[in-house]
Amino acid sequence: MTDLVVGDDGLARPAWAAGDALLREYYDNEWGMPVHGERELYERITLEAFQAGLSWVTILRKRPAFRLAFDGFDPEVVAGYGDSDVERLLADAGIVRNGAKIRAAVGNAAATLALRDEGGLDAFVWSFRPDSTPSPRTLAEAPTVSAESAALSKALRRKGFVFVGPTTMFALMEAIGMVDTHLVGSHRRGSSGVWR
Repeated sequence: MTDLVVGDDGLARPAWAAGDALLREYYDNEWGMPVHGERELYERITLEAFQAGLSWVTILRKRPAFRLAFDGFDPEVVAGYGDSDVERLLADAGIVRNGAKIRAAVGNAAATLALRDEGGLDAFVWSFRPDSTPSPRTLAEAPTVSAESAALSKALRRKGFVFVGPTTMFALMEAIGMVDTHLVGSHRRGSSGVWR
């Protein structure tokens, strides 16, 4: 038995992406597709940090509000946030109001800018792409951490990033197509163009 559900459209998806329309849309069109660009990766790292301890659908539902609250995740703008911006964000019911995570987003924006001298966030993150990707048949077989996600976590921490633990970084790697953990048999398996 697998953890795939065949929808009314005849496409097989994991159970987590089969019921909720927003999750299905995210799974079908976004999750696991290659993401590049400084702002795009800074956004993903920030949202993965906010997701820690919460469900991803919660973050997905709040993503438009996050984008508005954080000036489109422009790291140059967010790096300049001060105490009044933190207070504004803590009062914003549209986002997850966690002071430590908000301050982490500001600090991580500054760390993102500092990486420009070393080729930028995009090249830095993608340099940790593994040589192979898992081929899980069930959700239980899908890893939640890897040697590469641990190495990425450690390297980002050395560069001043926080809320970038190995499990969070593995979730990032899945979301941005660095690994393909779509279940074997899913209509999305191998669709990223990164892995055959």
